[in-house]
Amino acid sequence: MPRARTSYTSNWQTAASTQGSGCLSGFIIPPLAVLLVGLLLVFFVKGLNTPVQAESLPSLSTVEERPAAIPSTSLSPIFTPEIHYWADSITRWAAASNLDPNLAAVVMQIESCGDPRATSRAGAMGLFQVMPFHFMAGENPYQPDTNALRGLGYLKRSLDTANGNARLALAGYNGGIGVISRGEWTWAAETARYVKYGFPIYQDASRGVTNSSALDEWYNRYGAGLCRQAAQRLGLP
Repeated sequence: MPRARTSYTSNWQTAASTQGSGCLSGFIIPPLAVLLVGLLLVFFVKGLNTPVQAESLPSLSTVEERPAAIPSTSLSPIFTPEIHYWADSITRWAAASNLDPNLAAVVMQIESCGDPRATSRAGAMGLFQVMPFHFMAGENPYQPDTNALRGLGYLKRSLDTANGNARLALAGYNGGIGVISRGEWTWAAETARYVKYGFPIYQDASRGVTNSSALDEWYNRYGAGLCRQAAQRLGLP
């Protein structure tokens, strides 16, 4: 489901080291010369064994530190606070659809960051960014239970079509179930990007780690504004 996104670039610079040179001239008595050469070797070897302190890399001014989540017993702690706001509901919705709650959380994270009123330019709506044609007449697409029923129902169909392959299920959720049986080179750029971030986030959530570099990268490239909007909507700090 398309959504306005931003990206950032950064320039990396490496400090170059410099070294000096010198010479020794003149006539020196051989024993004294041996002594001087020995001392020079001692200092040279000592210099090689002294650890060099690396310069700290320049900070990226466009990188935002995402807020820490309050741990929940049902979801991985890697998700943002806006997703943990819905933790109990996600667990209930996932159980009703026979899905891993962490997989459902990945979809909500990328689709809306927990904003129940999120709307994409393509017309996708709500927590799971469900397209209008998935709803029955009279249903409110922005009502969380209804949105989850239709969104996670589609995710379950996608997962079943992919024979339990979560990576392909995410591709199917974003690009349509038909993409699952097609070669990845035919996927739209948005679908490839969705899987690039979504599947590693899901792997991190499944492994029980407390931080996810994939989620951090997604947040800084695409999710910061989305999550700020969600936090404001939910009344979170």
